[in-house]
Amino acid sequence: MTTGKRLFKYALQFKMIIFAALAMLTISAAADLAGPFIAKRVIDNHILGIESTWHETSKGNEAVEFEGSYYKRDAYFKTGEEKGKPAQILQAGSKFVFVGEKVNGDGKRSFKDGVLKIEKDGRTESYPATQLTANDVMRFSAPELPRIISLLAMYFGLLLVSAFFQYWQRFTLQKSANRIIQKMREDVFAHIQKLPVRFFDNLPAGKVVARITNDTEAVRELYVTVLSTFFTSAIYIGGIYIALFILSPKLAAVCLLLLPILYAWILIYRKFASKYNHIIRSRNSEINAMVNESIQGMNIIQAFGREKETGADFEKLNNDHFRNQNKLLNLNSLTSHNLVNVLRNIVFVAFIWYFGGEALNAEAAISLGMLYAFVDYINRLFEPVVGVVNQLANLEQALVAGERVFTLLDESEEEDNGADLPNYKGNVRFDNVSFAYKENEWVLKNIYFEARPGETVALVGHTGSGKSSIMNLLFRFYDCQKGAITIDGVNVKTITRNALRRHMGIVLQDPYLFTGTIASNVSLGDPSISRERVEKALRDVGAEEIFKHLEKGYDEPVTEKGATFSSGQRQLISFARALAFDPSILILDEATSSIDSETEAVIQEAMEVLKKGRTTFIIAHRLSTIRNADQILVLDKGEIVEKGNHDELMEQKGRYYQMYQLQFGKGNLAV
Repeated sequence: MTTGKRLFKYALQFKMIIFAALAMLTISAAADLAGPFIAKRVIDNHILGIESTWHETSKGNEAVEFEGSYYKRDAYFKTGEEKGKPAQILQAGSKFVFVGEKVNGDGKRSFKDGVLKIEKDGRTESYPATQLTANDVMRFSAPELPRIISLLAMYFGLLLVSAFFQYWQRFTLQKSANRIIQKMREDVFAHIQKLPVRFFDNLPAGKVVARITNDTEAVRELYVTVLSTFFTSAIYIGGIYIALFILSPKLAAVCLLLLPILYAWILIYRKFASKYNHIIRSRNSEINAMVNESIQGMNIIQAFGREKETGADFEKLNNDHFRNQNKLLNLNSLTSHNLVNVLRNIVFVAFIWYFGGEALNAEAAISLGMLYAFVDYINRLFEPVVGVVNQLANLEQALVAGERVFTLLDESEEEDNGADLPNYKGNVRFDNVSFAYKENEWVLKNIYFEARPGETVALVGHTGSGKSSIMNLLFRFYDCQKGAITIDGVNVKTITRNALRRHMGIVLQDPYLFTGTIASNVSLGDPSISRERVEKALRDVGAEEIFKHLEKGYDEPVTEKGATFSSGQRQLISFARALAFDPSILILDEATSSIDSETEAVIQEAMEVLKKGRTTFIIAHRLSTIRNADQILVLDKGEIVEKGNHDELMEQKGRYYQMYQLQFGKGNLAV
């Protein structure tokens, strides 16, 4: 499905609001486009109506007295009403003259010495005539004033109707556009939370953020501005063409040539603009990613004096973005307004040619009202054309941005089929598990162990030995390729990830805190965790003494990532979070590596309480923290090379013994 069709599909979710807006737009356009017809009627039928045929009549309504007789316009006689001798009022130069008979007024007129002469095709016709004074002209025009006033009132009323519906259609259409983008952003954000962890391993956070914010904002412009302009322009162009066909099918047919020209131009423009927009959106994402990475690592950049080099890298990206923006700008400048001006001139040349020819044809004389209406409609025709052309750049940007958003939405979600497991005791078994992040590059090989409920299992080994990979498999961030992992005898692949993780808790080496308060970071907004439970968890991990000096206590604000707290304080909050969720399985990933000795002593006591009745996994480099573990698994290159408790492994004098010796020295080996 193309990007345009998918964007249209999103719009259909709010079709009732959009249809209501289009209905109001149609009413507004019809009211607005009726104006030139009314103006034409005012000019031809009333302002210039004085030159129509008059008949003698008796004194009465709409009858005008002149030289002792009464005259009324032919158009104002009722059916069956008797008409007297015809007469005409014609303009010759700047003078109006009264002719007491019906004449053919076509041709060049002149008036002198009471004689009106009309020259045409080399022939001259003469008629006795009387020059009208200004008062006479006003008297003959007086019957038209009530009709002109009523038409002007109608014109003003239509303007009010148009303005009213124009406001509401614009408001409704933009409201629907905002709702569409709101739904799209919710869908994108919900989707990325269902993507596998491996997806985020390969895509920088800044690029994901750019898709959710910048790209959806560009798509919002499509619905709010671009489609609004296109809908409005389409209805106005359609209405103008209908009006032109009513006035003159020939000229309307000539004006129809605008549509294929405009369509062809859109195709050509999109061909070139799409290339530039793809590069611009890509560079924009890369700039976001680099800014995000630089902010996260600002302390490293400054500590190692890499400001200039980082700035140079950023400048390179920014310059490429700038160059492509300029290319797009040149394309827009060379085509948009220039094209419209060329089309406008072509249409006006056709217009002048057509009306010039009509003026030379006596049988097809053009009225002033008709001329005014055509000029008005042609000027109005180019307003929506300009609107469409000016929005083509935004249209292309939105389509490219929409393509990027849908590419993210098309990423395969993590399948989460399986049974629900309301609760489990925590008997964990790895049965000959092998795992590779990349095909045939095994990071775990034939891992076999069992952790019984309430036991503490420690994982030790050098960096890259596979400790964290075991935890990733236990959480089902990834699934193993060989072997099986079971909890209480149930294969984890048959359990939904949500049910599996519901009873697991984790404390990371670098704890992550969210913007909020200390209390909200413990409960993570879970309504099932009461305030009392939060405070108890904090007390149990020894946080009461650490945070009692804070002005707002447990309601102390936490900024992004908890930057205003020490590593130890962040770790305490993370411990309290794990405890508050009361997990059956607890994972401590280097949880005490960034804590000072005093805080570690506090946490060690809390950990003993925390571990009771729970299966606990500890990943540690500091071997002092795992001496009381029920099992210690020593990993090397993805394999378990030693297994046992502290005393058993010390007696073996193998790899664990060597690691312990390196950390504590030969003199402490007997401890």
